[in-house]
Amino acid sequence: MLITRKDKTKPFNNPTGEHIYEMIGRSKNLGGATKHSFGHVIILPKGSSRPHYHTEAEETYYILKGNAKMVVDGREYFLSAGDAVFIQPPERHQIFNEGEEDLEFLVVCVPAWESNNSVYIDE
Repeated sequence: MLITRKDKTKPFNNPTGEHIYEMIGRSKNLGGATKHSFGHVIILPKGSSRPHYHTEAEETYYILKGNAKMVVDGREYFLSAGDAVFIQPPERHQIFNEGEEDLEFLVVCVPAWESNNSVYIDE
């Protein structure tokens, strides 16, 4: 069993203004989960994720706070607190903070996220 908190997690910080707090995952210090991973993401105003897709993992975002534009395979969607988004492999996706406050959302990946399952389109 693992009990953890976002404020005890060191984020991955992307230059696009995205801060990813992986809280449950594959590494031993994140619980050693293989079936799913769990994170809390904060995107600063005018920031975004990097455009990417997953070769294997399904991904769900649940918006906690803020307003977002989500682009999935070239189609735009607008999201706000309470919306959930299901993304299947290999859908290409990117999320943008459209508001003046931080965009915050939870993310679940199945199977658990690992770096070789993400392909970044901007590389």
